[in-house]
Amino acid sequence: MSRAQASAPPPIVLSVGGSVLVTGSGDEPYLRELADLVRRISEERPVVVTTGGGRVAREYIALGRSLGLTEVELDEIGIDVTRLHARLLAALVGPRAPVHIPTTISSAIHEAHRTSPVILGGTEPGHTTDGVAGLVAARLRAERLVNATSVDGLYDRDPRGSSTAHRHERMSWSEFRSTVDAHTRGEAGHQFVFDRLGAEALAKAGIPLYIVHGRDLPNLEAALRGRPSVGTVVS
Repeated sequence: MSRAQASAPPPIVLSVGGSVLVTGSGDEPYLRELADLVRRISEERPVVVTTGGGRVAREYIALGRSLGLTEVELDEIGIDVTRLHARLLAALVGPRAPVHIPTTISSAIHEAHRTSPVILGGTEPGHTTDGVAGLVAARLRAERLVNATSVDGLYDRDPRGSSTAHRHERMSWSEFRSTVDAHTRGEAGHQFVFDRLGAEALAKAGIPLYIVHGRDLPNLEAALRGRPSVGTVVS
């Protein structure tokens, strides 16, 4: 670790959902602005970013499932898509990000002690990129993990189908883990605001989780900096 990194604030981890990265609408300006945000934050402190697979991964997984592929094979296909997204974002960030994206948690930790930002996708079957982000955050003793997703926090019901849905501004880890357990399954391509593995890693390490809308970049920046933001904080 360089002297500058040793004196820098604690690391932060950003998990960007694939449903935010590539939507088919406004992707080019969003990705450019996201890359600029990651670049600016990484000049001030160590940053690790994980990228999800989103709609593209789910389409490949659905096709593979119809062809009879195993869950492990489907996971591996999804991981390949997350790594494509990581390469895309790393290329936009520029020379500060490692040219070759890490493919394991150990290699991501190694790179995080050398440079910032570090951008990666998935690592192995059974681990979502949220899970990878949680494990990396725990290993790095990160100050916070920000989950940039397609909703502005965790609600008591789907806000897209209920005008009376209530957003939780704060939750305890026990409350959040109960919600995760009730809504997640282990199959490839399954969607939820954050996954069980990541939640367990963060809870055990005592690292707060911020859940915010990833396309609201000013609000995302506020969350990354630990400032008041619209979303849900789990601690």
